Amino acid sequence: MSGLLLAFSWLTVLPLRGPDSVDRAAGGRAIRYAPVTGAALGVLAAGLLWLLVSAGLNPALGGLLTVGALALATRGMHIDGLSDTVDGLGCYGPPERAKAVMHSGGAGPFGVCALLICLGTQALAFGSLAVAGQFGAVAVAVATGRVAVVFACRRGVPASANEGFGALVAETQSWWTAFAWMVPLLAAAAWWCGPDWWHGIIVVAVTLALSALLVAHCVRRFAGVNGDVLGAAIEITVAASAVGFLL
Repeated sequence: MSGLLLAFSWLTVLPLRGPDSVDRAAGGRAIRYAPVTGAALGVLAAGLLWLLVSAGLNPALGGLLTVGALALATRGMHIDGLSDTVDGLGCYGPPERAKAVMHSGGAGPFGVCALLICLGTQALAFGSLAVAGQFGAVAVAVATGRVAVVFACRRGVPASANEGFGALVAETQSWWTAFAWMVPLLAAAAWWCGPDWWHGIIVVAVTLALSALLVAHCVRRFAGVNGDVLGAAIEITVAASAVGFLL
């Protein structure tokens, strides 16, 4: 239970208290439960979107407000990580230079552009899914982003530094754990897609593969993963999944 509490304490705004001290073992347990937070946030997003659209709000605006609610529910950590990661990828120089740009505290033009495109894509895709009545697909897309984090923290993907969030969670997950979370995720995606069950399976598999490629590129550029990279993986995976369900 300490891992579950720490996962919600880390990855959501809920006022839950985790263990008094956090080491790699505790960090690994928290990441193992990250998909549970994704499922909770996904249900929240789908429910809020349904309420907004049912009240007569324009679906695109409803999608934008839902994305904003998710940002508030996660303290904006993931979108901050997306901005920092893209700024780091957009600069020249060795990994140390890229990491310095990431940790500078400001948002550069690449980061701002990434936020506009990624969050705008999420909002419009959520709105389009609402028009189609596919609110469950919204929940699955949000959960897929958190399963991507488990894959990003698998063994063989080192941390970019000896301290910080990445050092606590990098290489703490086994391949079996990552694939074990794929089973309920694929089942949920197939169920929500109804007769086109194969569509949901393909979307989840492809987006997780794209997320893995993104993380691999970040590992090469930053000499490992950190909290910013994990946040970027979450947001980009959610956007890609939502778009995939629309195809």
